[in-house]
Amino acid sequence: MALVVVRDLTLSFGGPAVLDGASMRVDAGDRICLFGRNGEGKSTLMALMAGELKPDRGAVDVTKGTRVALLGQSVPEPEGGTVLEVVTEGLGDVRRVLQRYRMATTRVSEDASPASLAELDAATTALEAVDGWAVQQRVETALSRLGLDPETDFATLSGGWRRRVALARALAHEPEVLLLDEPTNHLDIEAIEWLEDLLMRFEGAIVFVTHDRSFLRHVATRIVELDRGQLVEFPPDFDAYLDAKSHALDVEGSHAAAFDKKLAEEEAWLRTGIKARRTRNEGRVRALKAMRDARRARRTRKGFAKIQLHDAERSGELVVEAEDLRFAWEGEPPLIDGLTVRLRRGDRLGLIGPNGVGKTTLLRLLMGELEPVAGTVRHGTRLQVRYYDQLRATLDEDATLAKTLVPDGDRVMVNGEPRHVISYLRDFLFDDSQANAPVSVLSGGERNRLLLAKLFAEPANVLVLDEPTNDLDIETLQVLEDQLLSFGGAILLVSHDREFLDAVATQSLVFEGDGVITPVVGGYEEWSRLRAARKQATHQAAPVEQKPAATNAEVRGSSTRKLTYGERLELDELPAKIEVAEAQKAALHARFADPDVSSDHEMLQQVAADLEQIEAALAALYSRWEQLEG
Repeated sequence: MALVVVRDLTLSFGGPAVLDGASMRVDAGDRICLFGRNGEGKSTLMALMAGELKPDRGAVDVTKGTRVALLGQSVPEPEGGTVLEVVTEGLGDVRRVLQRYRMATTRVSEDASPASLAELDAATTALEAVDGWAVQQRVETALSRLGLDPETDFATLSGGWRRRVALARALAHEPEVLLLDEPTNHLDIEAIEWLEDLLMRFEGAIVFVTHDRSFLRHVATRIVELDRGQLVEFPPDFDAYLDAKSHALDVEGSHAAAFDKKLAEEEAWLRTGIKARRTRNEGRVRALKAMRDARRARRTRKGFAKIQLHDAERSGELVVEAEDLRFAWEGEPPLIDGLTVRLRRGDRLGLIGPNGVGKTTLLRLLMGELEPVAGTVRHGTRLQVRYYDQLRATLDEDATLAKTLVPDGDRVMVNGEPRHVISYLRDFLFDDSQANAPVSVLSGGERNRLLLAKLFAEPANVLVLDEPTNDLDIETLQVLEDQLLSFGGAILLVSHDREFLDAVATQSLVFEGDGVITPVVGGYEEWSRLRAARKQATHQAAPVEQKPAATNAEVRGSSTRKLTYGERLELDELPAKIEVAEAQKAALHARFADPDVSSDHEMLQQVAADLEQIEAALAALYSRWEQLEG
């Protein structure tokens, strides 16, 4: 059953049409990923479907009685009221009754007088009358999963937290059609996985925009791409989409080349001598004019981003080393407790964990911007550090794109060569006309590309990237991945994009809370396997059998003893610890095969020492395992 039908939508804001006869339908149960590059018009299409914009031509038909809710890409502006009041806004009588019930519950907890109890009873009856329990459960679940305090003043929240409130509000309304524009932005991995599970069980239809490939793979049942004003459906499997899209572009390129060749031949015919012009076929001339019009109307696809990192001179082998690092804000429990980590040239370290757990704090500690409560941080030599700020605070809204990159002059130095700023901006998919436009008019993805352009124009041998993937389209993201993989320096990376972490990180630190940080070889997938192994080991632990108390003679004759509670816990954790150590050992063996290592005597000695240390640790773990199981 069709819930929403988009018919021949056309919309232009003065330039090329953002939508040019676009059509699609949304059926009950659909989970459609609306795919496309930054700036193609995906957010505009979502606003049209939600009724917030009107098209120049065409229509959006919504089945009568169908509720449509939109989570827009922009962060909601501050408004009055608590988080709970903002989330329940638009729920009508249900909102009023929920507020009454909440106030009555609070009053009873403070003063269980007969009047307070009577008011609570009346509020409960009113809540049941509007089926408010289900709404309350949806609201409370959304608030809890998204880490929101219902009593917080909404106006005091940061942009990321306000976006979480907007997501909770969209979920609380339980619409038949849910439109989500970049729903995973500013969410940590735990919240993203919860959202995936919720959307998989959502009974209505979903249209969502995302550049998170893992989220797309888990959720989408259809992929519809917006490309140059047209909507085209592709296979739902993302890898199949990539193959189909590549084939479609190849066919399009072949047809365009054949058309251009024919047009050139016809233009040459028209320019022949006087005799030929006297006898020319007027129908052929008209056909040529039609071909000219068609060529002018053709919308060519923008090329790919040409991100190129500006390498500085090589740093020393050691980049940063922290030993027994401890940090806590005054009066707060520790964020980092006893961490030892060593980062070498060429390492790419990912930081994984929930929002607010201390990932950015650790970056600042390692870079020397904060002093630890305990422990030491030692830096290597010849470091040139460039920092990508997740808060996007480094952009002047009034400055033009060109002045953002080059405050004085018009040349950008890239790997020692001068480049005109407009040419350099083209590498990051900006049109020439945008060079003198202010930063304030840019979309989220365009701002991110501009920040990357600014960052990569400067030489570096250490990159600190705090959430670099937000708002980037997938094609640009893949180009960024390739450049980071070829970067010769060290990288410290915070990201909630699981595939990006898996592609880039050679090792990771996982924040488990209460100051506990677990080292992992690889990215998120390795951590996921380790976590699963832990759970399996816990589940497979044999329960302690309840036997009759042994006699003194039996105790004296027995050569074994029961494990203490602490020893049983230790035994349960040993398989996971051994798995981590084995993975670290394999990674060190791989470093021996690296030509850069084998040709560097100092580096080779360090790797050998690390390998000796991990082998000794493994031997101790296996010995302890045999001792406890014996």
